[in-house]
Order: sequence, then C-alpha cells, then structure tokens
Amino acid sequence: MGVKGLQGFLDRCCPQACVPVDLKEMAGRHVSQHPTLVVDGMACLNHWYSCEDWLCGGQWKEYMNILKRWVEAFTVAGIRLVFFFDGVVNEQKRRVWVKRRHRVNGEISKIFRYVKSHGRQPGRHLSCLPSGLASFTSFALRSLGQEVYLSVQEADYEIASYARQHGSMGILGQDSDFIIYDSAPYLSVAKLRIDTLTTVLYDRQKLCQSIGLATTQLPQLACLLGNDVVSEGEMQHVRDEAMAKYREKAQAPLSDAPQGQTVLAVSHLLSSKWTSDMEETDLIPKSLNVSASQRRKLKAGICSYLLPGHEALQGGDISAPSCVPAFEKCVSAEILKACKEQHIAVEGYMVYCVLWEGMAECSNTLEDADDAELLPQALVFKPCRKHVYGLLLLNGHEGSSIDPPAVREWFVYPGNPLKEADMVEPVPVCLPSTCEKPSLDLLWFGRGPEVPALRLTSFLSIFDCHDFSSLYGNIEDSMLTALCLVTYIALQIKTLSLEDLDAYLSQAVCLRLKSPQELQQIKLPSLCSRAVQLGSLYVRGLCHLLGANCASGRPLPSAALMPWHSFDGRLFHSKYLLAHSGVDNTALLEGDASCLSLFLCLRENLVEACRTRGRVLQSRPDPPGRRTAPKFSDGETHADADENWRERRTHTVDHQRGRGWRERPWGRGGHRGGRGTAGGRHFDHQSQSFDNFGGGGPPNTSRPGRHPGHRSRPNRGRYHLAPRWSEPPAPGT
Repeated sequence: MGVKGLQGFLDRCCPQACVPVDLKEMAGRHVSQHPTLVVDGMACLNHWYSCEDWLCGGQWKEYMNILKRWVEAFTVAGIRLVFFFDGVVNEQKRRVWVKRRHRVNGEISKIFRYVKSHGRQPGRHLSCLPSGLASFTSFALRSLGQEVYLSVQEADYEIASYARQHGSMGILGQDSDFIIYDSAPYLSVAKLRIDTLTTVLYDRQKLCQSIGLATTQLPQLACLLGNDVVSEGEMQHVRDEAMAKYREKAQAPLSDAPQGQTVLAVSHLLSSKWTSDMEETDLIPKSLNVSASQRRKLKAGICSYLLPGHEALQGGDISAPSCVPAFEKCVSAEILKACKEQHIAVEGYMVYCVLWEGMAECSNTLEDADDAELLPQALVFKPCRKHVYGLLLLNGHEGSSIDPPAVREWFVYPGNPLKEADMVEPVPVCLPSTCEKPSLDLLWFGRGPEVPALRLTSFLSIFDCHDFSSLYGNIEDSMLTALCLVTYIALQIKTLSLEDLDAYLSQAVCLRLKSPQELQQIKLPSLCSRAVQLGSLYVRGLCHLLGANCASGRPLPSAALMPWHSFDGRLFHSKYLLAHSGVDNTALLEGDASCLSLFLCLRENLVEACRTRGRVLQSRPDPPGRRTAPKFSDGETHADADENWRERRTHTVDHQRGRGWRERPWGRGGHRGGRGTAGGRHFDHQSQSFDNFGGGGPPNTSRPGRHPGHRSRPNRGRYHLAPRWSEPPAPGT
C-alpha cells in the first residue's frame, strides 16, 4: 500500500527528488565489488508479466523467457539480484487486504461481462494478472539460479532490513514506504527501462528539503498521511487541521495538486509542532491533537519503520512476528524448524502458513460469479486442503489427547463476504489398506527404502488418485501431476464433460513440444468465459498440488508442478474450442502419433479412476439453443461441497437443489440469459480452418457453438484404449 498520496506527490509535485539514474553507472560507483540490488518481487509482477494473453490462465512459457531475459540484463551489467516476496499477510493488515479483494472481485465481474458481450479479452484498462503468478514467479526465479526469499513478517520491512544490513546499492520496487525507511536508495520499477537499465531514484534527502522536514520525521509524516498500520481515516481530523492552517498561511491562491497540498500541509504542521527541546525518544509531539488510543496507534506505526540498529525505540514495533507456532503441539520441533527454513528459501508452499500461522489464504481468481455450473476454486479444492491439514496435523496423533484446532482460511471467491475466516477441520488422509500410515517425521526425514513410495502414495491419496502410482517412472512427472489434477477436478465438478477433460489433457500433452514463439502464434477466434474460468481453475490446482507435495515430503520435484510444464492458457483455450467443436482425437493432438499415444494413456487412466468412484463421464458439447439444467444424481447439488455454503451465500441469489452451486434464472429459449447461439458462428472442421472459426461478430456465450449439421465425435464414450504401460520401477529410484 505504501504511504497515502506520497508516491503521487513525488512523481507530480517534487521533481527535484526524482533523479534519473543509470544502474550500470551506479553499480560501477558502488563500494562493493559485487553490488546487490534488492528487488520487491510483488511490485514487479505487473512489470514482468507483459504477455499479450493474461485472461486465459497465463502464457507461462513466454513468461519464463521474459524473466530469463530480465535477469540476464542485470547479470551482464555485473549486478547481483536478491528477490523478496510476501510470505504472509500481517493480520493487522487483514482489513486492507479484504477491502482490496472485494475491489478486485468487482473488476473481475466486469471482465467476464465484457468477455460474454464481446468474445474477446478487454484492454489493459480492465485486466488482472494470471492466478498464482506471485507463487510461481518465486519458483521460476529460483530455477534461474536467483536468490529468492519469502517473508515471515512484513515483506517491505524485510526488504529494507536486508538492504540496510548488506549495504545494497538500492531497492527496486514501487512502494513509497521505501523512501520512509532509512535504508538503501529507492529505485522505481515502473520507470525502469530494461534495455538501458535506467530508472528514477527517489532521493529522500531532497524530498525532506522540499517539504521542510528532517529525515527522522518521515515515519511521523507517513503515519499522519495514512499507511498500512494507521489507516487514512484515523488521522483525517489531523490532516483537516493541517490543511486549514496551510490555507491561512498561503500567500497566494493554492495551485498545487491535491496530493501536494496535503503532503505539504501535514509537513508544515509537523514542523511547527516539533520543538527544539523534544527528546529523541519523543516520537509524537505532545501538542498533536490525537487521543490516547490514536497516540498508541501512531507510535506502533512509527516503530514499524525502525530497522535493526534502531532498537532503542522498538518497544512498540509491530513488525516482530509471534515466536510461538500456532500448532507447535501437533508436530515436532524438527518439523517446525524445517518448514520455516523451507518457506524462507522458497522450497515449501502452504506448510509454513498452516503450522506457524494456523491459516491458509488465497487471493482473487478469475471466476464468473454468474456461472452457476462451476464451483469456485476455493470450494473445488477444499477437500484436498482438508487432507493436507490432516497429513500435517493428525499423522502420528490418532487416538491421542491432542485436539488440533481448525485452520483459518481466507479464500476469496464470489459470495464470500470475508468478514471472518473459515474454520476448516483437518481430515485424515485415506491411504490404501496395504500401506501403513507413516508419521510426518518419517515422510519428511526418513531415509529407508520404503519412504519414497510412502511419500508418493501420501501425495496421490490427498487427491484420491493413489491408483496412478503405477504410472510413476513411466511418464514424465509433469504428466503424472496433470493427470492427477484433471482427475481430481473431474471428481469434484460433476458438470465437467469429456470435452472439457480432453481439452485439459490434450493441451498438457501438446505443450511439451511447443516453443514460446509457437504458443504466441496461436490465434483464438473468440473467447469463452467458461474456458477462462477452467483455465484459472487448473492453475490454482497446481498450487494445491504444490502444497500437497511439500506436506508429503516432496516425492516429486517442484519443477514438475510448475505451470510452464503442463499449462498454457492460449493453448488450452484453443483445445477447448476444438474439443467442443467435435474434432477427432487425431486433430486434437495435431496429428502427432506420440502425443496421441500419451493422451490416450492419460485418458484411459482418468476414465477408469472416475468409473471406479462412480463418476460417469459423458460427452456434452451443448449445442446452442438446447441448454438444460445440469443433472445430478439423487438430488445432489454442488453446494454440498461446502457444508457452510448455505450460511455464507452473501451477494448471491438463493440456490435450488439440482441446479448447480449457485442457481441463476433460465433465459428464454431454454438456455441461460446472455448465452445464445454465438450469432451463428460455429466451427465446421470439414470446411474451415481453425484460424477462420467464427468470422463475423463476437459470440455471446460461455460454451462454444457447434455446427447444426456436424457429425457426432468418433468414439465419444467408447474409447479405443492404448495398451497399458509397462510396470514402473519403485518410486524414488
């Protein structure tokens, strides 16, 4: 968040503090032989993700290339990079976090309305980053050999502390808090030109000269303007007083921008109340018009800017995290130590937040609040999260007196008011009867020959996919995880059709053979809102696979779970449109025999796993004008996926049994309002190329249309199965 209005003041009202710099020259003048630039990774995500397609789930291979070139530019210049990412959300900032999440949900609703109205991606004025971008970027940078850290407290504080302690040449970010900290120079990533390595340095000394304050008074200014600790509204009366006095003393009509007037007025007020006899320990002038509780809040906010070396004033430092893990009675000290180390070094995922913070969280996802067929990802993956919590908190404690408290979940999805955390109970992992239940310490630290197989079985069982252990070693790890994820999604969402699942599997198989350039050249004739949500669902699923893998002792390399190995949004969208248009498998797999063979193997295992669990997969291309309500067996509804859904459907219409997770009124003509025949734009694979699909106006549909005369897709529901693959070696060999 930074300091309210200060960044705008710097950019528009204080040009003397905005100094153009050449980073190569800065590095050459730096005292260190290996100058280090500390990078605020969260602030760089918008700068890094410059791929044309952001709506379909992410162009991950292209994004990896962008990161590689970005890192290489600094490496060639002799600049060492150290990256920091947010590892936790400070609970004192939860109110701000929730407010932002609701705002983004509103923007996502506008995005889906635009897609359904225009059949294309909106411009950058109405955009959001792909789901999971921050999490996967930290792993991507690690894979590129970079030094990356996840924070265990306020990330800005850790960045400023590291830069100060290590004498870094600067902090690259876009957060005005960095000019408040007495740390390394604050450099703008928004103004960075990667081709020339030039940007703008915000000079705190020149800022203070222009507003008439000492650098030691900047924390007070930040708190009175409003920041993450002291909200803007809490000090409104102080700013009003400052503005009144500022106007009285103005010699001429005020011509400053509103941001400039506020910053200057508060600065003048602070300067007037800061007498020469004030002691260094007097953080707040006694004459400042604030209550006792507001004074305490101000002190906490000021102390949050005090870095190591300023401990004398840190009695109210809110940055220090709790040293008592939330679930220290449920796991060993060795587990707690290891999970914290892995978290900081970006070698873990989810586990630290659960064991140390007692919580899990997930930000906004591209989900259509008006689509009653698809469950939000938070509910789709809730059963597997319960098993992850069970693996972490219950293993080895069955029958004991330890009663692990529920995990607090802050997951954003349509209809969740986020007024309080969901309390989610851990559920034991159901391992095969032939498998002895291992302790968490054995899974994490065991070295016996049986341990690798136990880790893999535990991981697969979290998703009810232990059948697939026989595939380990015979197919690539990334294909095994893709199969596991798609099977889990198929079991959780009863409205998914064979076409949907074929789109998932075919794109994962074909992706291995495509370069980033080839993926960029894919032309999408139109966009389907349903496919957009399914793409984001897959990527969120990879995050859950990553968490389960870490909890299970990492039976699979983290690289196998990265999206650039099994997902590309544009490729998936093209496969989705093709699958629903009725092309045969050969066309779907682009005529590649090896891809077709692997695809059939994966699909055979998917179909069999679903069949044994009572899930019958059906073809449902959904011809236009013949939409019907989703069918459920025995009165089942998707709302049953969340036992608390009926109590927390705020902002949604009442759902009815047998109609999906949240029902919407049917439109005229037997299909949902706003989902028509796509203006007659259908794909006839016998007479058109895919690139020419849909000439004319954009569709208004959440499922692609189908040519009325199109013949049924071969082998739908009756598969020609590929021969079973040979028995794999034991896991871990």
